Amino acid sequence: MKQERGLRVAFRSSIVFLSAVLFVMTGFISGCSDSSDDKDSDSIVQASLDARSKDVITVDSFEFKDLNNNGKLDTYEDWRAPIDERIDDLVSQMTLEEKAGMMMIDTLGSDLDGALPNNAADYVNSQHMTRFIFRNTVTGDPADTVSGGGWGASAEVSPAEAAAFMNSMQQLAESTRLGIPVLFKSNARNHYTHDARAGVNVAAGSFSEWPKEAGLAATRDMDLIAQFGQTMAAEWTSIGLRGMYGYMADLATEPRWFRVHETFTEDADLAADIMGTLVKNIQGAKLGAGSVMLTMKHFPGGGPQLDGADPHYDFGKNQAYPANNFAYHLKPFRTAIDSGVAAIMPYYGIPVNQAYYPNDVGMSFSRGIVTDLLRGELGFEGVVNSDTGIIVNQAWGLEDLTEEQLIFIAIDAGVDVLSGYHDNAKIMSAIGNGYWQVPESRVDESVKRLLKVQFELGLFENPYVDPAVATATVGKAAFRELGMEAQRKSVVLLKNTDDSVLPLPPADDLNEDGTAGDKVTLFTMGMNPDVVSDAEWGSYAVIDGDTDGVAAASGADVAVIRVTVDNSGHLPYLFYGGANPDELSKLSFSSMTDAASWKMTPSLADINTVMATVGAENTVISIYFRQPYVIDDASGVRDAGALLATFGVSDNALMDVLTGVQNPQGKLPFALANNLQAVIDQDEDAPGYPGADTLYPFGYGLSYPMP
Repeated sequence: MKQERGLRVAFRSSIVFLSAVLFVMTGFISGCSDSSDDKDSDSIVQASLDARSKDVITVDSFEFKDLNNNGKLDTYEDWRAPIDERIDDLVSQMTLEEKAGMMMIDTLGSDLDGALPNNAADYVNSQHMTRFIFRNTVTGDPADTVSGGGWGASAEVSPAEAAAFMNSMQQLAESTRLGIPVLFKSNARNHYTHDARAGVNVAAGSFSEWPKEAGLAATRDMDLIAQFGQTMAAEWTSIGLRGMYGYMADLATEPRWFRVHETFTEDADLAADIMGTLVKNIQGAKLGAGSVMLTMKHFPGGGPQLDGADPHYDFGKNQAYPANNFAYHLKPFRTAIDSGVAAIMPYYGIPVNQAYYPNDVGMSFSRGIVTDLLRGELGFEGVVNSDTGIIVNQAWGLEDLTEEQLIFIAIDAGVDVLSGYHDNAKIMSAIGNGYWQVPESRVDESVKRLLKVQFELGLFENPYVDPAVATATVGKAAFRELGMEAQRKSVVLLKNTDDSVLPLPPADDLNEDGTAGDKVTLFTMGMNPDVVSDAEWGSYAVIDGDTDGVAAASGADVAVIRVTVDNSGHLPYLFYGGANPDELSKLSFSSMTDAASWKMTPSLADINTVMATVGAENTVISIYFRQPYVIDDASGVRDAGALLATFGVSDNALMDVLTGVQNPQGKLPFALANNLQAVIDQDEDAPGYPGADTLYPFGYGLSYPMP
């Protein structure tokens, strides 16, 4: 049975890999519109067009969209012309107000059933915006109510409804004076996510579910990561999503930082390899009709946060480099830029005491960071997209200035588009307000960079998608199986006493004479008992500790406990999550027990009770390392017979590892400290710990002995 399963997985992996490669290649070919100079008319292939608000005109036997509705072919409408010429022509026809509109991006989600929200017309027609952040969860069974508040106020939509919504937005944009298409971007949404939060990530819903970023790094499988990128591109483009806020090239050198769960690793070289792989397989060799453009973040590396505080909040505004590792954090960005990443996002934090001036303001306001370093030293020519809210919330170091002054400083520093903003009048005021005046020539630089992306993606010719294709593509079986393969490969085996605790004994225990004995009984907490008892793994007898309580563990042969930790904070302004500022360092399991903003599930007391009842040697503990928690000696967790590290995996994937269907092969993407003081003492910008303070080093991971 295991052999057949392996063949099936391999076959599916091969098919989806080949189809994804074909998808990217097709997108690349159809997206090339700037190479027609050396072709005669007989060799030019008609571009695929879709016009829903404007007419199609015929010139020289070819069809073109009459986007400005003047009855003639303008250069920017001519898909045969080089992109630079198309851009220059369009910019020459734009009003200053239309240019200002291009320099903003804000949240705009679908209403129920894929309908346009009430503010859609204002954003497109009055604010002249062409970029939006899509935060809706896409699911096969959408709820019929809108949930949440603020950014989280979002309707669930099906893949077909998401496609219909984006088509409606494209049609609205096409009906404007110049017919400039819109570009939708999203945060990550292809991961098995615990506690998804607006502004950080989105629940996978119907999309294929892969392990979190650290889990992908734990696989150490670049071919699989390439397939992840291709799969993601296929799913996103099918609903009309053409841009991503990601991935994070930040390094996990500061374990207390709440957003470590979005980073891949503490190791700069591994992160660089992953960034290059993602750019080449999500964007493709170059932007085209099959691409999702990436906005790599958070330049120049958001990992080294002072004391682990997050710069979404005032108390976390400073980035610290006590080990002088500023250059180390740049490595993944260098590779991303060399690989052709389309956009870069500077972080909120202040680069304290660094050589790029001003070094007492947030990154997006520092000309030294954006222009001198990013564009000058690193040679980046793409779009610089600010982090969301720098004009209205996180203007660190410049808190007393007006919005117009902040807009001027950010644009002067080198920013092209302001995220979380939709006030055209304020942009216009900053462009023409005396001393705080942005020259129109500087505005044109940004607008040209922004338009280049939309042209390269093929949006001017055909921004529309087929809802039926979206339904068939999002979360299709082959994509889901690849995601499951990655989940299985991401699990890291940290401890397996005498190589004998795992894999679990077969569900049907045999007597010494070979006759059938009693069923093996598993006591579980944090797991779905229906999954654990499924016939796929032999139909174990299961005691559900979440329902029956820890006292029921006395009837079990083995205990399997999945541990999760939440640190959502109790303060009302901790919108994005994270621990209270006075509890950031409570990263050890023991210290969490008396913390207000850390919650361990199951509780440490319950875990210890189960271990005492079943026997520590018969206890398997799987920990979801959303952050690099400290398994301190006092917690007793280290005494378990087996320990596993996971980074966003389903019960099904974990059961495959526990039962030996998958031999664990994951390797730790970051080191784990053996005491809390080591976390407090470590340099925020340096990976790992001294040997005496290390429980498990970077790259550690066991496997089962081969028979």
